[in-house]
Amino acid sequence: MDPFIISTLASIVSNAAPIVFAGVGETLTEKAGLTNLSLDGTILLTAMAAFAVALNTGSLTAGFAAAALIGAVIAFIIAFASITLEIEQVAVGFVLTIFAADLSSFLGNPYVSRPGPYVGQHPFPLLNEIPILGPILFNHNLVIYASYVVIFLAWWWMAKTQPGLKMRGVGERPESAFARGVNVSSIRYLYTILGGALVGIAGATYSLVVKLGWSHNHTAGNGWIALAIVIFGGWNPWKVAGGAYLFGLLKSLGSVLQRNPAFVNVPTQIFSTAPFALMILFLALTSSGLTDRFLELFSPATRRRLERLIRGRAPAALGKPFRRD
Repeated sequence: MDPFIISTLASIVSNAAPIVFAGVGETLTEKAGLTNLSLDGTILLTAMAAFAVALNTGSLTAGFAAAALIGAVIAFIIAFASITLEIEQVAVGFVLTIFAADLSSFLGNPYVSRPGPYVGQHPFPLLNEIPILGPILFNHNLVIYASYVVIFLAWWWMAKTQPGLKMRGVGERPESAFARGVNVSSIRYLYTILGGALVGIAGATYSLVVKLGWSHNHTAGNGWIALAIVIFGGWNPWKVAGGAYLFGLLKSLGSVLQRNPAFVNVPTQIFSTAPFALMILFLALTSSGLTDRFLELFSPATRRRLERLIRGRAPAALGKPFRRD
């Protein structure tokens, strides 16, 4: 295969990695019944924090740990506000995303456009030698490989384990789960904090792996895309990952077209914003009446299978407070 095509496909994988972490993290949170709308601000703040900590300590591990901790703390605030204080979680999420975004600009000002550490390339032994797939999937670094593992682990945990079943039960019918002895509040706290930590890792992945360094609004908009992809993916880690790779494809396509001489007179802002617009358009189409009319062309059994593939059902108790009577 042409080396240019392989490098483009490899860039899709790397561009998608932060969205994979954030999307899977939010999937875990929402499967337990809470919504964390602070993703965009959290990713910005943790991208800045990861870069600043890694630069000042000389440790990439410390950078990722700091980002995960900050993401977990923000998620804990949302969980505490919605579960313990019974404040509207959507409002809390909006406030926190604005606060975190502004805080990232304020605290990150000394680090704007400074060179700093980054995660180097570490080809995966043997696997990187597989024809075609090797250079695309296994010629990256440990963070990108970790994104593959997170997808599988999230699916396996949710679909194949008893704790995963409890989590889904809490997100679907918390009253029934409580009647069976499940601590609904603890489960929601746990998965909201875990999901927030993964969102924090998404921020670190931007500044230390994908979009190196720090600048104001470094990752602006990507958190909202991750939230939309969770819905598009039907709260299924595999489909959420598919949505992330679709977004990575759009980002890479924009970069390729921007370097093409035929588009030299096209403003660069169009290429940077087009992936967001195209992703929103795709999400809108899959939820529109056009998709319904398309599905009507098939037999009922095929239609149901296609609808499960294209769409998903939100957890029944998503966003609803649980009160013990």
